[in-house]
Amino acid sequence: MHIALVAGEPSGDLLGASLIVALKARYPQARFSGIGGPEMISQGLQSLVPLERLAVMGLVEVLRHLPELFRIRRQLRQRLMVNRPAVFIGIDAPDFNLGLERQLRAEGIPTVHYVSPSVWAWRPWRVRKIARAVDLMLTLFPFEAAFYEQHRVPVRCIGHSLADAIPLHNDAGEARQRLGFAFPDGGRVIALLPGSRSGEIGRMGALFLDTARWLHTRQPDMHFLMPAATPQLYITLEKLRSERAPGLPLTLMQGRSREVMAAADVVLLASGTATLEAMLLKRPMVVAYRVAPITAWLARRLVTIQHFALPNLLAGRELVPEFFQEAATTPRLGAAVLNWLENPPDVAAVNREFEALHQLLRRNASEQAATAIADLLTVPELKLKT
Repeated sequence: MHIALVAGEPSGDLLGASLIVALKARYPQARFSGIGGPEMISQGLQSLVPLERLAVMGLVEVLRHLPELFRIRRQLRQRLMVNRPAVFIGIDAPDFNLGLERQLRAEGIPTVHYVSPSVWAWRPWRVRKIARAVDLMLTLFPFEAAFYEQHRVPVRCIGHSLADAIPLHNDAGEARQRLGFAFPDGGRVIALLPGSRSGEIGRMGALFLDTARWLHTRQPDMHFLMPAATPQLYITLEKLRSERAPGLPLTLMQGRSREVMAAADVVLLASGTATLEAMLLKRPMVVAYRVAPITAWLARRLVTIQHFALPNLLAGRELVPEFFQEAATTPRLGAAVLNWLENPPDVAAVNREFEALHQLLRRNASEQAATAIADLLTVPELKLKT
């Protein structure tokens, strides 16, 4: 059996790798091709191009990459039409995958989309395009599945593999030992995660370092940890650190972002999957995000939701402070971090909320996804329920 998968960013690479493991348990002779990163490749995926070629964020930022993205998608479609897969699975990256899924489905290849685009948040009319593109939508969150059911798109909510992988309780002291750090007694540890892409680092890196300096002047016993997603980003962050905060007690690390968050008292991070990880680790957080000005202008006119941080979306209210665009300033971010440090009862209360959400998402996601895909291949017209 030939199974095709395409992931467009590191978080999708992790989901894809876990899914391949579950699919191999059902189809031991299956072979996998498409586009993925090191995690999927380690599980046997033959990747056409490096995943980084697809990892472009923002409405405006993607424009200059469109010719290359179209060329990659055209070449992949041609390969898949010659070597037809039993199923195509697009993992996130909706702008790339949904168009490809529509073309393949029109040629009789079953299609699955894993991780719903934010159609429930903005441009809801896209659900009609999705209905034409996919035989099955796999959602991570229950509120997404409810949206697709309302629009009669075959769907299954499978939960999130991170909720399966991360224990319900995580000790900060143990995480610090694993990282090899011995912090001064009473010292606070703040994790800084400005993003996993170069564009995010360009917009958020200096802001987070400035915030760290602001915090350190008020609490000199603080220590800061900052993980770099790739070796290239490590170089970028090291240069930025030397320019913006040369004397700051900050340890820059290669990878290990989950351990860094687990070791922290508070996490300051860019919006994205990392906010879900911080929630599952039961770490209070402050979330910020900046995009290109035109992207922000469009978002304010098209987005229909009140919150953008995943913990707040899941709860349906603001559990953690979030700051978008010009609201993301050093004093505001710093004050929000201090508020967590100075109010332990608030930390305990939000952690109880985090644990309830963790339980909600803990569904053995990769097994659920593999089962749903197997059901689709066995009975293509099956009406799937959450």
